[in-house]
Amino acid sequence: MKNIFKIIALSKPLHPLLYIIAVLILVSSLLELVTPILSKFIVDEIVAKVSGHAGDINKLIVLLALSFVASLAGIALSGVSERLGDHFAGKLRQFLTEKFYTKVLTLPQSYFDGEISGKIINQLSRGIFVIQNFLNTSTNFILPTFLQSIFTIIVLAYYNIPTALFVAALFPIYLSLSYYSTKKWGKYEVEKNELEDISRGRIQEVVSNIKLVKSFNNEKTEFKFISSKLGRINQIFAVQSRNFHIFDFARNLSLILILLMVNVIVFISTFNGSLTIGEMVLILQLVAQARRPLFAMSFILTQIQQAENGAKEFLEILESESNEDFDEKYSTVKIQNPTIEFRSLSFSYAKDPVLADVSFKINKGEKIALVGESGAGKSTIVSLILKFYQPTKGEIFLKNKAYSDLSPKYIRNNIALVFQENELLSSTVKENVAYGANNPTDAQIKAALKKANAYDFVMKLPEGLETNIGERGIKLSGGQKQRVQIARAILKDAPILILDEATSSLDAKSERQVQDALENLMKDRLVIIIAHRFSTIQNVDKVVVIEDGKVAAQGNPKELSTKPGIYSDLLHYQIEGNRKLLKEFEITG
Repeated sequence: MKNIFKIIALSKPLHPLLYIIAVLILVSSLLELVTPILSKFIVDEIVAKVSGHAGDINKLIVLLALSFVASLAGIALSGVSERLGDHFAGKLRQFLTEKFYTKVLTLPQSYFDGEISGKIINQLSRGIFVIQNFLNTSTNFILPTFLQSIFTIIVLAYYNIPTALFVAALFPIYLSLSYYSTKKWGKYEVEKNELEDISRGRIQEVVSNIKLVKSFNNEKTEFKFISSKLGRINQIFAVQSRNFHIFDFARNLSLILILLMVNVIVFISTFNGSLTIGEMVLILQLVAQARRPLFAMSFILTQIQQAENGAKEFLEILESESNEDFDEKYSTVKIQNPTIEFRSLSFSYAKDPVLADVSFKINKGEKIALVGESGAGKSTIVSLILKFYQPTKGEIFLKNKAYSDLSPKYIRNNIALVFQENELLSSTVKENVAYGANNPTDAQIKAALKKANAYDFVMKLPEGLETNIGERGIKLSGGQKQRVQIARAILKDAPILILDEATSSLDAKSERQVQDALENLMKDRLVIIIAHRFSTIQNVDKVVVIEDGKVAAQGNPKELSTKPGIYSDLLHYQIEGNRKLLKEFEITG
């Protein structure tokens, strides 16, 4: 249970509430024994009267009243402790979810590069659920029954030691069988969890890429993939169920054998007169109370096993190394006339070299293009500029200040991006444009939309700015999505702008509209453009050509077009392609 204890230790702010619950459970567990003990004296009083001895009716009434008050107090305290237990579980869920989400938001980009988002979410959901469920059950059920069992054996020992020993022996036998049953169950649960993570992650990917799935007629393939995983999960569950019922039979057999011995001792002792009728009733009631936690033992241990596995997965992410703090203080004042310089920078991802000895400088107000074949390292350079990764060697300088001395929050506050993919949230146009800005007014949002050539189409949407655009902006066209992204970048008003293939997926008309919007966006900014279409970079001040992770050449577009190399080759391919197209359609300029 080391992982469960880690979670409990982690939730230190909730410990005062846990102490209160523990005290209430302790008192209510003691009150549970009051009624059986009083029933012994009540029965003895009745037997005394029936057998002709002096029975005291007033004493009987007082005992009945005390029994009622004890039961009432026990119910009240149990209700209060259970309500506080539910409150504790809810607070714990919030606390652990916030801890997890904080960790996810501060993990390095490299973590997400190697994980499926659906798996991370599934680990969160399962981990929080089983931990909350276990601790809720602990405060409302496990701890009370555990304490009652201890108190029951103590009271039994006072009246009849052999009975107490047999009942006490029942617990280790029952616990041992339940432990081995749960251990076998838990071994298979790990495999089940892995299969569930794969299944849930795949379902999320399919839902996110449903157009891809349908367009390639792969619905049946995806269904079979999930069905096979679910089938394997059911096979594992069948093995778990078989083992459980074998151990359950052994548990119940041990229970009835020991209870038989207890009954023999109690009834013979009462028959011989060494126990009174009241004591016999008390012992039988206490034994019946002791059976209740035994019946739940396998459930309790299963809960512990699930909570331990869930806590382990939860802690794996929680104990991953963070490299950022979203609460850190940083200057929100934008940099004036920024410059960016790469000095002998190298970068490796998972020991695979990506960039080697890259050096170039972007001067204030300069527009540069990063050009190269796919996989050359252009996107990695952008990720390094955004400080998503740390260089293996070398350094980046922002206006002559080393990146290693600057916080990611400060750097990103001075950068606006327009992505190749439509990075939009499933919310309104207004919220997407305002994302990252500091409480902009509607007038400011509309002004940004106008500069992005997006105002007219937004105002024609059913609810204007308040129109929900769906997941990743699915209700908008490609060009409309890009212009909403541009409006967001305009509103941020950062001195550095990064355009990552911003027009690569657009038709000619949409590209023209977006290009006009980009012209508005690029004014008076340091601009970095990643593009394969040379029409989008023809007006840049400088081109940096990346080949196999190195700077192969740099200069203005005209200079590089006349020199042998990747840039002139790519330019030639595009020109030749356009010529062939014009010739095919017999178009002359």
